[in-house]
Amino acid sequence: MEVLKTATLATYFTILTILSIYGAHRLWMLILYFRHKHQPPQPAGDRSFEPMVTVQLAVFNEMNVVERLMDYVVRMDWPKEKLEIQMLDDSTDDTVKVAQAVCEKYRNLGWDISYIHRTDRTGFKAGALDNGLKTAKGEFVAMFDADFLPTEDFLRKAVPHFKDDKIAFIQGCWDHLNRDFSLLTQVQAILLDGHFVFEHTARNRSHAFFNFSGTAGMWRVSAIADAGGWEHDTITEDADLSYRAQLKGWKGVYLKDMVVPAELPVEVNAFKSQQHRWAKGNAQVIRKLMKTILTSKESLHTKAECWFHLTANCNYMLMVVLAVIMVPSMYFRAGTPAKVLLLTDGPFFLLNAVSVGLYFGLSQREVYNNKNWTSRLKYVPGLMSLGIGLCLNQAKAVLEGFFTDDIEFKRTPKLGVDEKGKATVPGKARAYKVPKSVMTILEAAFAVYYFGAVCVAIYIRKWASVPFLWLFFSGFAYISFMSLADVKIFRRLAMDELEDDETQSSLVQ
Repeated sequence: MEVLKTATLATYFTILTILSIYGAHRLWMLILYFRHKHQPPQPAGDRSFEPMVTVQLAVFNEMNVVERLMDYVVRMDWPKEKLEIQMLDDSTDDTVKVAQAVCEKYRNLGWDISYIHRTDRTGFKAGALDNGLKTAKGEFVAMFDADFLPTEDFLRKAVPHFKDDKIAFIQGCWDHLNRDFSLLTQVQAILLDGHFVFEHTARNRSHAFFNFSGTAGMWRVSAIADAGGWEHDTITEDADLSYRAQLKGWKGVYLKDMVVPAELPVEVNAFKSQQHRWAKGNAQVIRKLMKTILTSKESLHTKAECWFHLTANCNYMLMVVLAVIMVPSMYFRAGTPAKVLLLTDGPFFLLNAVSVGLYFGLSQREVYNNKNWTSRLKYVPGLMSLGIGLCLNQAKAVLEGFFTDDIEFKRTPKLGVDEKGKATVPGKARAYKVPKSVMTILEAAFAVYYFGAVCVAIYIRKWASVPFLWLFFSGFAYISFMSLADVKIFRRLAMDELEDDETQSSLVQ
């Protein structure tokens, strides 16, 4: 028993130490952000710089949003004769008809629009973008996912930065159309805000590498070619290409104030699928590029930021172990004086919980849409809990990225909603569903495990343990319940149910 106790507590404190290092890094990001907050990147060009631009719209089974996307793209302020639009459609459903129709509509109004449909989805999104480049007329390409709403001034804000011949890509800031729809979308929005407000800004303005986010941005075509082009060996082709370009000496520019709204997943399984893809893709980029980055001539600051960005999801594997040993650790430490617990656990609490609270709480003050930002602070504990509930899903993704060669790109379904979360095309939209994962059963088992632990802690009056146990219970309970339950979300959005399982499986690829 003594050996088990020693091994459990050693593992417990080792994990807390590693997590605390990442917590300290969050605080470092805050310091860098506020140090450089008032140093926005300045464009080398002005409005007179009007090169040929190609807008690439890579879509796959997006009939709910593809028409809306094109409606916004054609509103962008840019000379018609200097703008080409490519609809890169890999769809296997009625999106093909909708996309063709909207392309034809605007082509007849004088827009230079190409509709390119592939039946072979080699390379998935990266393959579609690469295929489009073969015929692209633009010196620069702007890219938008199907659920984004490009702003009218997007090109006017982004393109002048390309006057500097060293700039390879421009990344805009994501905003959230349906932030207020549910607890899930509120928490997602805050998670993304921390990344786009603090991480991108701090890294770019402190001259470290930062990653292109795949959409709401632009690339110099010659930089794509020089970096080796769009490659298909990871499912985060955006991060892969941006790191390869920066290793070749190219620069990126992050424009925090160039805000582009987009839709957040409203269904837990879709959210889990998206997070799984990002975590798995970053693990693949670690396999592919981390050694090159660490042995390059880049600064220690740059190497450190690449490490913290790409390895952040690896912490979910530690969270799984922590979830298993949390209760035994509390049992083995029963009877420890409160002063000792304060000294041993206090620093870990400060570097983890407090850093999360400051990081994501302050991000709400710094976002573009920060009206009544203090009212959002109540969702931060939910963010912590959701992060715990995701740990099994994300740990599995990281392990797949490290130890398998699976590069299937599983898209996140978009419903086509407005800022209130309501369908913009009621009665016509397709309810693309994401299959439930067997991992959900294990998440439910952890919820039961921690519910029992909460009950025992209350019964034996270990009140100091209850908040931590409840955080784990609520995270696993929310993720598992919302994954398993038929919450009628699509009916609430006036969506059509899929008619049969065969159709459903053909839509989700």
